[in-house]
Amino acid sequence: MPSHAPLADLLASLAATLDAIGVRWYVFGAQAVLHWGRPRFTEDVDVTVLLGRVEAAQLVEGLQRAGFALRPEGTPAFVARTRVLPMSFGEDGWAVDIVLGGPGLEEAFQQRAVPVEVAPGVSIPVISAEDLVATKVLAGRAKDLDDVRSVIVAQADRLDRDAVRRLLTDLEHALGVSDLLPVFERLLGSDDAG
Repeated sequence: MPSHAPLADLLASLAATLDAIGVRWYVFGAQAVLHWGRPRFTEDVDVTVLLGRVEAAQLVEGLQRAGFALRPEGTPAFVARTRVLPMSFGEDGWAVDIVLGGPGLEEAFQQRAVPVEVAPGVSIPVISAEDLVATKVLAGRAKDLDDVRSVIVAQADRLDRDAVRRLLTDLEHALGVSDLLPVFERLLGSDDAG
């Protein structure tokens, strides 16, 4: 089971490598919940990378030189289909899922990402609390909705609820659905955090 020291090593190595390669990126998922919400167990790191002019092969090579390894499921067909590079890091084998992001929403998330110090002198960009909540509502799994509750409670009045509402409304229009905003409002009410 991974410990926190290897996680700090992983994040420091990831930051140094991605910054040296020259890509824009941010951490999301459970690691972001650890920052914005309440602690919970996780053995993985989710990262979105905006390649810009960098080729995916350059990204993989740079990560491999820094001690990251492509997991067996990371076949070219899998990466092409999912736009995810499944990697691992260190002796503990931390799973690192690198999403190859694109223009639009992921680019906006990256621009709003917040620098978070994870070790002395090491900062990483973490998805904003509002964007995290919206992505978790969109994912909609029970654990994602638990994460939303966690962020609502931990952030309290610091969470810009109107920004979340605007983003969810935009997502509903883009996806042709109408069930995202009601889920968020229900979660706000269930925790008496609204």
